[in-house]
Amino acid sequence: MSVRVSVEEMQRAGFPMGGEPLVAVDLADTVMTAVRPAEDLIASAEAAEKWWRLEASGLPAGPMPAPSALRRLRTAVRNLLDAQLEGREAHSTALEDLNAAAAGAPTSPRLVMTPKGLQGERRWHTELGGNVALAAIAGEAITLLADPQRLSTLRRCANPACSMLFLAENKRRKWCTGNLCGNRARVARHYERTHRERSADA
Repeated sequence: MSVRVSVEEMQRAGFPMGGEPLVAVDLADTVMTAVRPAEDLIASAEAAEKWWRLEASGLPAGPMPAPSALRRLRTAVRNLLDAQLEGREAHSTALEDLNAAAAGAPTSPRLVMTPKGLQGERRWHTELGGNVALAAIAGEAITLLADPQRLSTLRRCANPACSMLFLAENKRRKWCTGNLCGNRARVARHYERTHRERSADA
């Protein structure tokens, strides 16, 4: 795995959000739930493949899963994250689907000899099939959901017309992205302020 994709790269490719520390959060953000009907940003095989290529640097090497498997995992992750934010119980199928994806390619620690000496690495077990990248995404979500401190940084964008999720590593972060929702809020505040000033002068 190498450097994670940036939000700017995601936006250039047509995705409004991305570049979060966890691919699992980026996956949850591939559905826009604040609009009716919800908009699936990876509904087509082409869109799913484009998103996957962008996110691949943050995942173990392996083939792209079937788009339907990707969307199924996305539904589970999104439901579990939304349930946390809304203080409700998640759907039991979300837990089952997340755990199944994680178990699809289990890992084990392994010691290997390198030119620098002994080093530990993770071995992905795909003997019975399974997709290592889906398992890695599911593993990220499980680790996040099981860590109360890290989970406390999970936020939904403060824009009521936006449903994007993010990890607020900076406690002051309120918007999914500064250049979209953050900028819209600044423009709205400026308009409101200048409109009030004009009304007061009238």
